[in-house]
Amino acid sequence: MSPLDRRRLLLGGAGALLAGCSASPHRAAVAPVTDTPSTSAPATASRDTVAADLPFEIRSGPRTRPQLALTFHGQGDPRLADALLAEAERADARITVLAVGTWLQEYPALAKRILDGGHELGNHTQHHVAVSSLSPDRQYAEIRACADQLRKLTGGIGRWFRPSQAQDCTPSVAAEARRAGYTHCLSYDLDSLDWTDPGAEAVTRTVLGGARAGSVVSLHLGHAGTVAALPAVLDGLRQRGLRAVTTTELLS
Repeated sequence: MSPLDRRRLLLGGAGALLAGCSASPHRAAVAPVTDTPSTSAPATASRDTVAADLPFEIRSGPRTRPQLALTFHGQGDPRLADALLAEAERADARITVLAVGTWLQEYPALAKRILDGGHELGNHTQHHVAVSSLSPDRQYAEIRACADQLRKLTGGIGRWFRPSQAQDCTPSVAAEARRAGYTHCLSYDLDSLDWTDPGAEAVTRTVLGGARAGSVVSLHLGHAGTVAALPAVLDGLRQRGLRAVTTTELLS
């Protein structure tokens, strides 16, 4: 598959989306929780499309398959981002980057780098402001500006939106995200706390201590401790039979 074809698949039909976070009341997981993952995905699953019955806000994926999603808030030193992507690829892991629009503007080559590595890109607002505190029109402007940047660099707006400086979408942010073309708000069920810079060992303990099949883990680019922790995190997950996949694959 060519890089262009892979980018089109990872963007998840973003052109179709164009046609059509404070606490949220929508906290349902995608599937009932079980503690025994199966050894393989259903034969009908696709890595490029998600289930049709997903809720708008997603905190976790199916607990029945041995995989999880490592999702990264995208901003910071591009050298750290490149090192983290290289380590993920060394371990045959795939990640989801929720990119800040201004970061993509400053480092446009990173969009292609992320997608060419088999990872996926989503929207984390334009300026990484406390989006929940803004007026609806300003919320929309933040989401739309980042979507426009993604479209300019990749040809689509990406499948996933995550609010900046919030775990969940408020009703107002959810409405403006839908207005901008997004059908899902991507939350998470495990916060690595790497943004506090606790050190690589602490990040590793937090992720491995809380991760299970179906988890959506919140991490951050631009933090050296996160890059340093990633080899041990991925090795620990592998020893437990868990594979890091894109959010789209997790929810397919």
